Amino acid sequence: MGHIAFPCRFSDEKFTSLVHCISQSPPQPVTESLMDCPEENTDMYDEDDLQKIQQGREEWEEDTLSPVLERFGERKDRFATVSNLEVDRLYDPDDVGDIDYDEELGFPGEDPYTRGVYPTMYRGRTWTMRQFAGFGTAEETNERFHYLTDNGQTGLSTAFDMPSLMGKDSDDPLSDGEVGKEGVAVDTLRDMEILFDGIDLDEVSTSFTINPSAPVIFAMYVALADQQGVPRDEIRGTFQNDMLKEFIAQKEWVVPPQASLDVVTDTVEFAVEETPNIKPISISGYHIREAGSTAVQELAFTLADGFAYVEDAMERGLDVDEFAPQLSFFFNSHNSLFEEIAKFRAARRIYSTVMDEWYGAEDPKSKQLKFHTQTAGQSLTAQQPLNNIVRVTIQALAGVLGGTQSLHTNSFDEALALPSEQAVRVALRTQQIIAEESGAADIIDPLGGSFAVESLTEEVEEKTMAYIEEIKEMGDGSVRDGVLEGIDRGYFHREIQEASYEYQERVEDGEEIVVGVNKYDMEEDTKPDILKVDEETQERQLARLAEVKEERDDEAVEAALDELDDAIQNDENVMPAIVTAVKAYATMGEIMDVFEAEHGSYQEKIGLA
Repeated sequence: MGHIAFPCRFSDEKFTSLVHCISQSPPQPVTESLMDCPEENTDMYDEDDLQKIQQGREEWEEDTLSPVLERFGERKDRFATVSNLEVDRLYDPDDVGDIDYDEELGFPGEDPYTRGVYPTMYRGRTWTMRQFAGFGTAEETNERFHYLTDNGQTGLSTAFDMPSLMGKDSDDPLSDGEVGKEGVAVDTLRDMEILFDGIDLDEVSTSFTINPSAPVIFAMYVALADQQGVPRDEIRGTFQNDMLKEFIAQKEWVVPPQASLDVVTDTVEFAVEETPNIKPISISGYHIREAGSTAVQELAFTLADGFAYVEDAMERGLDVDEFAPQLSFFFNSHNSLFEEIAKFRAARRIYSTVMDEWYGAEDPKSKQLKFHTQTAGQSLTAQQPLNNIVRVTIQALAGVLGGTQSLHTNSFDEALALPSEQAVRVALRTQQIIAEESGAADIIDPLGGSFAVESLTEEVEEKTMAYIEEIKEMGDGSVRDGVLEGIDRGYFHREIQEASYEYQERVEDGEEIVVGVNKYDMEEDTKPDILKVDEETQERQLARLAEVKEERDDEAVEAALDELDDAIQNDENVMPAIVTAVKAYATMGEIMDVFEAEHGSYQEKIGLA
């Protein structure tokens, strides 16, 4: 016999009558009066239930707990998450008694998406497994791409070197010594052609971790699709392209905040019209957390950035349901398992509510917060690096239990160097074991209903919304203006700095344990073999760049750059002009120089007199 679902809570007497009617053979009809609900009530527990549970807890504390505490005590006086969010000894229904199931939890694939954005979640399709790849030249990274896909990776994730990230060419004097060191060097479309040699763009989803120069890489990807004959509406991928986060945490920019925001909105508008399967922004909390924020700050500042992009696009004239389904998010997953799960669940609930109530989104896809997760690079230790495998496993599990759509697991040797092939393989196998062996992917939101997780979810939500409302107030009712004002005031910098300082104090005092660092350390520590970038990489890259400059049509390049300059001056969408420029083999630096010449450079006020 199947489950019987009732729309409300019935009295014991009425419930007994209902069961009697249904259990007869054949079942007796249920009268209308019997089915009447005295009052709609979807709370998990009523007041009588909570009172009984509270009485039972008091008896347990007095009769069972107190004697043990008096005799043995507990490990420490205070228990808290990595973010310093204090956690109780025990959670019970009294901590979640006022939760309305329909309004605050619901079911997967339905508002408010607390329990997941898809009805089947991983039972239908496992999350996309991504591993960062990018070092040296395009040839070397292309080889790593093929290695990863041959080993079962389902999505590519591209890391760029510092010159590329900052919009500089490899032959720029500031690039000397940095070419290919922390990611792949990309100067022109020629590098992109080599990077994806043998990879069909209509068969792969690619993530690009790049920000100030993201529009140029976006244009190169579009140009490459045109070369391959792949329709633009069939290419799939994500560009980080989150400039507000750069001014808040990561500190990589070319032009000032407002000009940067304008270009990001250009990419959103272009993606809506040309590349509907490309996510033009991955609104990133990852780097906010890596800078030292708490989990709540990560979530609050990231969502505030997201709402700022929404407001800017709407002011541009775009309908929210036209572009919002193409937005995506990128979160960090740290060591405190339950805090991270609560953070992800709270994120979905807040986003759904705000997109509905503040911005009038009607399309369900506009209210579904879809996100990529990466395990916490900040948590990796150079000491006893194999311990990082365990850290990454816990963090990855939190991402899965929290309902992520894609996942990157850090390699155990990343605190020492770019990851080796062995370390990359272990990181990928970690995801595959979680997916295929642990059972964690078999149940949707398996910790939903947990007293602890529901209580933490509610607490994270409340603290996050308090931050967002404060930011909104700074902007006189506009989240976008509040974020820009907060950047100008140094508000975000100070909040993160204070949290980071407090965490480091706890580590140094031994209150926060880091295994292998401030406890269980070893005098002689084994170091793994690490990947080293060939010093000849820069020479090879400079030779290719010189060859491209020699072979290209300089007049076509100049005309394309003039077209871009005109687009900027006339407040037109710059993406078509950038696509034209990269097809003429204009370099990354040449294109970004046009923006800097028009908008000027930017220096933050923090630390200035």
